Amino acid sequence: MSARVERIIFTEEMKREYTILIPTMLPMHFKIIQSIFNHNGYKTVLLENMGDEVKQCGLRYVHNDTCYPALLVIGQFIDALNSGAYDPHKVALLITQTGGGCRASNYLSLLRKALAKAGYDYIPVLSLNFSGLEKNPGFKLTIPMLIKAVHGVLLGDLMMLLHNQVRSYEKVPGTSQALCDRWTEKLADLMAKKRIPYKTIKKTYVEILKDFDAIERGPRNKVRVGIVGEIFVKFSPLGNNHLEDFLVSENAEVVLPGLMDFLLYCVYNGIVDHKLYGTGKLYATACRILDKYLLNKQKDLIRIIEKNSSFSPMTPFDHTRTLTKGYIGLGAKKGEGWLLTAEMLELIEQGVHNIVCTQPFGCLPNHIMGKGMMKPIKENHPGVNIVAIDYDPGATKINQENRIKLMLANANREV
Repeated sequence: MSARVERIIFTEEMKREYTILIPTMLPMHFKIIQSIFNHNGYKTVLLENMGDEVKQCGLRYVHNDTCYPALLVIGQFIDALNSGAYDPHKVALLITQTGGGCRASNYLSLLRKALAKAGYDYIPVLSLNFSGLEKNPGFKLTIPMLIKAVHGVLLGDLMMLLHNQVRSYEKVPGTSQALCDRWTEKLADLMAKKRIPYKTIKKTYVEILKDFDAIERGPRNKVRVGIVGEIFVKFSPLGNNHLEDFLVSENAEVVLPGLMDFLLYCVYNGIVDHKLYGTGKLYATACRILDKYLLNKQKDLIRIIEKNSSFSPMTPFDHTRTLTKGYIGLGAKKGEGWLLTAEMLELIEQGVHNIVCTQPFGCLPNHIMGKGMMKPIKENHPGVNIVAIDYDPGATKINQENRIKLMLANANREV
């Protein structure tokens, strides 16, 4: 049995001297949120090292049966530490955790064991969570920071939505990505302000919509392909081998549910837990208040999209969560839980009949809520085309892409 690795506390002195490394997942979202940390006294770096070396590094320090996203995140951290770009005695590592089942609670111990194996057992590991898993005196989230983060998530969701609706039709390739890059920098500067009135956020929504609407593009007539699945491989180019870019190169339009849906899913589970399992009433009440707040913010964004553009908005989450009725109960919440089923049904309701379900090989929640729900969904929605793609260290990119090409071939025949 392996010895327990000692936890290194991140102190207030470390906050002033250390650089905090953050793994990649959603580049636009994370760059906006990173700015919030940087302007509250933290020095952070969003890691951008990718490629096969990250996977191989993960395999060296994590068992190959470990969850693929965990392997990649740990591999990216250690690959960055080995690069010589950072003083390992002056860095800390930050990971997000939901506090639920599966890797969401095991990351901390997995990462610390891998660091010890690589000779970095002295590096502090920080957990960004709202479940009380671990606390550090030098790392604290304030209410103003959290409010800014909510706006940052919605702004990131807006740009992701617009980018996906424009990039497949733009007359000049790369125009949409260049606009995303410019707005990401602008939004990072916006988040640096001490106080941001909500009317400024809503005005920014309108300005972003106008900029994307001004991009010259052709008719929106391509096959639309939705992406669902485990949150890391669904969103991260590192995790899904740049799936979005591949779909665009195959003449498809990508449809991707936003990060806010996942946050609302986590909050709503606190309400459901009280109803089903009798958990704390006070916590459930706090979740109801937060759920209402986040839903109102999301609906504000939806109304602004509808009023100020011809783009298709996201689905309000209070409707999305009703779609699982007759398929799966709201008590099924390990990993992405019932949200995975709900997002497939949401896409179908939007007219997206071709869906890629991304899943780490052997991920039990994905096999139940993803693969397990495909048959009843197809029975109730004839003509829907859903393919499950496994992502793991032994899966080759060419095999993954060939399966997606077969799905696209079937989709194009029906157009």
